[in-house]
Amino acid sequence: MDFTSDNAAGAAPEILEALARANGGTAASYGADEVTARLQRRLSDIFEREIEVFPVVTGTAANALSLAALTPPHGAVVCHELAHVHLDECGAPEMFSGGAKLLTCSGAGAKIDAAAFAAILDAYPAGIVHHVQPAALTLTQSTELGAVYSQDEIGALVEIARGRALHVHMDGARFANALVRLGCTPAEATWKAGIDIMSFGATKNGAIAAEAVIVFNPDIARDLAFRRKRAGHLLSKMRFLSAQLEAYLADDLWLRLARHANEMTERLASGLSDVAGASLQTLPEANEIFVRLPSAAIRRLKEAGARFHPWPMPGDGADGRTVRLVTSFQTAPEEVDHFLGLLKS
Repeated sequence: MDFTSDNAAGAAPEILEALARANGGTAASYGADEVTARLQRRLSDIFEREIEVFPVVTGTAANALSLAALTPPHGAVVCHELAHVHLDECGAPEMFSGGAKLLTCSGAGAKIDAAAFAAILDAYPAGIVHHVQPAALTLTQSTELGAVYSQDEIGALVEIARGRALHVHMDGARFANALVRLGCTPAEATWKAGIDIMSFGATKNGAIAAEAVIVFNPDIARDLAFRRKRAGHLLSKMRFLSAQLEAYLADDLWLRLARHANEMTERLASGLSDVAGASLQTLPEANEIFVRLPSAAIRRLKEAGARFHPWPMPGDGADGRTVRLVTSFQTAPEEVDHFLGLLKS
């Protein structure tokens, strides 16, 4: 019963098999191999346009490199106050961009509120030399609280961003989970909605260590190859990174894995609705649940071997605390049912 994170899950067998195949023989280095070339073509097909693809090892690198490509040192990136780039990347976006500032917005479910976004831009007018100049908006899909932006919500934010000539980045560490929820195409969820560049995640959904910067707007890709090299993410044996992503995409594996994770979250949420004293703090839309449980129940679950993280939220007290439960492609229905059974007993 490990609900700590989808990072705790192992690798999908199909991805391990692809790595073994990539290990046969020799291949050109630094991304000049055929596997990386096939990955570029495959992602272009999936997103229905010619794109630039830059595989990297971590989501932090993908986010920081993307935002650095959009933002000058005197610029600013607007993000949610709970965004991973703000709270969990140890200043990497600021470092990679040469000192750009992060401006935080509020919004329910860790989704940026359009009015709050407009207010931030009003507070930093263009052309005032004393102020940082907003240059980019970053959206997390799905969000840090397990919510999913609708197409209309993204459209409203993009319209505001375009009014101030801001580029838009998407942190897609859990993009597959969001896409399954939305039921639209990858193109509709990204560049057709106004996204210029995205961090495409696979590590949380079956890969070992594989993410990619995907560039939809060719005007911002010119120096990304140099930024990636300087950051230490141009792998000499790139085929092993690309092989993970190629297998991840083959036969819609990425969507099947994400769909299972989402279904396990739905199973959890349904069961929690019948547990006395349990209170969902957010509406689960992807593969994360935030639920307040009685303190005694949390202790009993821990004693029984369940693993999850506390996640303090307003309203928590001695009688109950919020915890985060994350499902993955490896989560079994029996795990969920055992966890719920312990709670109900």
